Amino acid sequence: MDNETKLHLEERVVEMLRTVFDPEIPVDIYSLGLVYRIDIDDDANLNIDMTLTAPNCPAADFIIEDARIKLESISELKSVNINIVFEPEWTRDMMSEEAKLELGFL
Repeated sequence: MDNETKLHLEERVVEMLRTVFDPEIPVDIYSLGLVYRIDIDDDANLNIDMTLTAPNCPAADFIIEDARIKLESISELKSVNINIVFEPEWTRDMMSEEAKLELGFL
């Protein structure tokens, strides 16, 4: 897979992640800064490292499954693997400026 194809796929992945919301927060998981790593290998396998706003997030299963279903809808991807990590710990500083504004933190 060439770099242009990877870049296009990565843009589609980000586009899909921007449609995944924590039901308790009106901002998508990408803008919240919950996605730490997006990696697409040469065989079109997607690996994502992401975190949650809190380790005991009650919506964790919903968020992860929603992300997985949406990402698997990208036909060019062979597989989707979502890794939940808690290092580094998520903080409000990781949110985009738009997310901070939306949530009243600016």
